[in-house]
Amino acid sequence: MKLRNKYFILRHGQTIYQTKKKKFTYPSLNKNTAVKLTNKGEKQIKAAAKKLKKTGINLIFSSDFFRTRQTAEIVAKEIDINKINFDKRLRDVDLGIYHGKRKEEFYQKFPRSSLKRFSLKPAEGESWLDCQKRMLKFLKEIDKKFKNKTILIVSHGDPLWLLEEAVRKRSLRKMLKTQKEKGIIKTGELRKLYGVKFSKPRNKDS
Repeated sequence: MKLRNKYFILRHGQTIYQTKKKKFTYPSLNKNTAVKLTNKGEKQIKAAAKKLKKTGINLIFSSDFFRTRQTAEIVAKEIDINKINFDKRLRDVDLGIYHGKRKEEFYQKFPRSSLKRFSLKPAEGESWLDCQKRMLKFLKEIDKKFKNKTILIVSHGDPLWLLEEAVRKRSLRKMLKTQKEKGIIKTGELRKLYGVKFSKPRNKDS
């Protein structure tokens, strides 16, 4: 996929849903304001922000959930960016009726290792392909709007993984293989978003 701009992606910092509540899915969309970064999460983002100082970021786009909003604000302050562009298309995957439930209950019906997860969607929620479609629509829209900019995208684990794989044009089977062998982007992790014009994938055959 040819991109006119350079992109970095950043997953929000650690929250209690990676510590005390790691056995549960995130709460429903209208309760996400209660999910804040832990002290470790804030430190993760401050460390990522220091790396971003050298990249010449021009624009920041972020999910509007509190944990990503908080993440973007820490970065913006550190690299002296005055405006953050919040976009609902960068939100986490909508789990519908399974928000706030035990993960084992959700994964029993929607296993991460199954190709069916790409098309199956929980009641009132969305599938992986639904999420990938909105993430890709967002990327194409801003890439058409801007040129020769360095842009930071702040989002969530699965959406960023799905976006990376879309840019690389990988098949669904290869996407599952990547997830199993390398995992998805970690909390507080900063990556380049690979595109033909920006940087070549580290392993073309993976």
